[in-house]
Amino acid sequence: MEKLVKSVIIKDGLRQKIIGELQGSSRRARQTAAHVIGGVAKQKPEVLVPYADDLVDALNRPEAQTRWECLDALTEIVAVDSRACDKAIPGAEASLFDESNSMVRLSAMRFLCRLGATTENRSEKTWPLIDEGIQCYHGDLGFQEMLNAVIGFSEGKLSDQVKQELKERMAFDAKNGKGALKARASQIIENLSN
Repeated sequence: MEKLVKSVIIKDGLRQKIIGELQGSSRRARQTAAHVIGGVAKQKPEVLVPYADDLVDALNRPEAQTRWECLDALTEIVAVDSRACDKAIPGAEASLFDESNSMVRLSAMRFLCRLGATTENRSEKTWPLIDEGIQCYHGDLGFQEMLNAVIGFSEGKLSDQVKQELKERMAFDAKNGKGALKARASQIIENLSN
């Protein structure tokens, strides 16, 4: 797989072919393509920027793996071209509330937090979804990982209103939580206070 990822990074034609497979009729081919794209995004996300719309479109596929791999790729693209990722918010929202797969929910939270941290305006756009995700999955197995994404969000360029609301959301856990939950909630509040 690593060899294929490296080839996709340097060969535009192969990259186009792999991207095209995201729209194919084979579930397995879509999942494989998404996995390769996820590997490319970790190494060289800038080569995927021209295909951001294809990745956004792939968030509508029925299988969770295609969606989480494409969300992970879009999360990496945010650092390179955040504007290319704005259209992914509706697909990320649907994935955030996918009751059947925790991986896709976690990837959606990571994406929304990364994108929301880029500007005050985006923080206001993504915050209602992030807030609802915090409320819905509080106590779930993957919640600690979601909070790691929220820590990153709290370090971003948030509007004053979002900062205040996030502080209020985390206050209970920072005061009454235990272990990692308390530590992460406290870290978020500390980040917002700086």
